[in-house]
Amino acid sequence: MKSNEKEKDNVCYAQPKTLAQRVAIANDFTQRFKFTAPFGIDEMNNAANDAYAAWPERLYVIDENGRISYKGGMGPFHYEPKEVREWLAQRFGEVKHPAPPPSSGTPAAPTAPADPASVPQPDKKS
Repeated sequence: MKSNEKEKDNVCYAQPKTLAQRVAIANDFTQRFKFTAPFGIDEMNNAANDAYAAWPERLYVIDENGRISYKGGMGPFHYEPKEVREWLAQRFGEVKHPAPPPSSGTPAAPTAPADPASVPQPDKKS
């Protein structure tokens, strides 16, 4: 994909032709980017991609039993990261983020805890 240009992120793979190649790419990704959350790898027939059609944008939460427990609306008009954040907080509790360390030189002014819903979310890339 153009978003994975070698010059930009140093991530460039030939299109995998076997499941073993897909697994190797996933393993490289998890090691390179220290990605620790579990995720699935679609079979070569792309059945998961076809079934969940996360294009253009969609958020799903898969529960401990492998079932969809949250399905967000299709983007761009019904794509709501804030909604899934609220859903996750209601189910699992609010995540408390530690305050960033003060910068050197000027002492940091005390601040109120950030509202988790107001924390910017990373851009979703395909």
